[in-house]
Amino acid sequence: MSSYLLVTTCCLFATLGSFLFGYDSGVISTVIDQEVFKDRFHRPSDAATGGIVASYNGGAIIGSLLVSYLSDPWGRKPVLFVGGLLATLGTALQAGAVSVAMLIAGRLTAGLSVGLMSSIIPVYCSELSPPRIRSFLGSLQQWMIGLGAVVAQWVGYGCSLRTGNFAWSFPLAFQALPAIVLSCGIWFLPESPRWLIEQGRTDEGRATLTRLHTANTALIDSEYIQILASIAEERRAAPRTWRALLFTSATWRRRILLACGMQAFTQCSGTNIISTYNPSLYRSLGLSESTSLMIQGIWGALAQFWNTVFIILFIDRVPRRTLLLPSLVGMGATMCIEAALGQAYHNFSSAGQSPATAVRAAIALFFVFSIFFTSLGLISWLYQSEIFPTAIRARGASIATATNWSLNLIFAQCTPIARSRMGFNYFYCFAAFNWAAAVLVWFAYPETAGRSLEEAEHVFDGHGDGHSEDEREQQGVELQDLSKGGVAVIATAASAEPSLRRRSQVML
Repeated sequence: MSSYLLVTTCCLFATLGSFLFGYDSGVISTVIDQEVFKDRFHRPSDAATGGIVASYNGGAIIGSLLVSYLSDPWGRKPVLFVGGLLATLGTALQAGAVSVAMLIAGRLTAGLSVGLMSSIIPVYCSELSPPRIRSFLGSLQQWMIGLGAVVAQWVGYGCSLRTGNFAWSFPLAFQALPAIVLSCGIWFLPESPRWLIEQGRTDEGRATLTRLHTANTALIDSEYIQILASIAEERRAAPRTWRALLFTSATWRRRILLACGMQAFTQCSGTNIISTYNPSLYRSLGLSESTSLMIQGIWGALAQFWNTVFIILFIDRVPRRTLLLPSLVGMGATMCIEAALGQAYHNFSSAGQSPATAVRAAIALFFVFSIFFTSLGLISWLYQSEIFPTAIRARGASIATATNWSLNLIFAQCTPIARSRMGFNYFYCFAAFNWAAAVLVWFAYPETAGRSLEEAEHVFDGHGDGHSEDEREQQGVELQDLSKGGVAVIATAASAEPSLRRRSQVML
């Protein structure tokens, strides 16, 4: 097996947690609009419906904030194991729910699981990945989220054709299968080599790199050298507490704000409003329940198709900013036109009498939106895993992911009420959000594509690696202490570019 194939297999298996993220997020949209579900839970109000959806996001916020307390001392794999166990428990509670309270408890537990996994999976994949395919492997998170959503939508559609409680309970129960597979199989995957070396287990870290890149000795040496150099620098400069991370340094605050901003852009784009409430949106356009669920499944399948196309053709070849700007501008335009169309036809309140062309146009705009969202969806998970050093990568990802889930909760809770009161005018809000995000990306976000994780850190230095000769000599001494029989590196150049970074290797 080639080195890239082994790394890809490891990352693909880890992203079963992302599949659960997508499935659990998508399945609720196929369930809450079914008549049998509404009858089972005594016709929940808009507020109760929002609570069912939002409880999942509340659990995810807690999980994403807790992740660093597990991953920093214990490693990346135990977090995925715990996440799989919690997902199984949450599934059982949801599928066997006899009341709204029990359903919310199951959603909360499942959200806790997904909060843990959605934070740590991009970190784990980025720390295993060689620079050449890091964008591809990092994009697997969004690809598997999309796959999970597609499977959820079609399982929900198929079960909606059945009668009785099976129509809503089986879609909720199905997610136990990938959760159990993940919990059992995660121990066969390697631990992050960067985490191992950061913990002082340099021999294990080097062995893991060798296992992952067996056929590429030059890559093993290069990765090992860069990791040692980066960790030596982090031990001197990286913050070790939350207070230091958030309040003592402008450069760390900037990185936190950029990572949180990128995740905020995804929620403020409106994508989860469409994916979660699409069936009810389609029904407001005069379509039947089964037709609405079928169109939702087609929407998800095409979104996944675009994810695949962008990963294969663009994500490793085109700069981040070049992909993000058209994405944000296009989503804003789509949302603006959708809102204007709804306003022109009185929110389709007389859907049966609305022109068929107007209904088709409203549906088509949701499909156009999914094309524009693809770039942002893929890059949002990549960016937060690229801009932090190993010592604080889990904490940085934790805060960024918590931002995602916090906004997700707000929109999930407010959307049923907002749609009832504002109708299609609600989409004007997301048009404004997307255009504001495009301005922020243009002025505030540096490019990180095409660099190793260690090299990507230096885009924030503003000048080389930001250290004097005396500091670099001290770094060389620290590397000797770290290497324990391996290779010590003394950096002698200030440039962050690999071609300009000259190193002396001292065999100990």
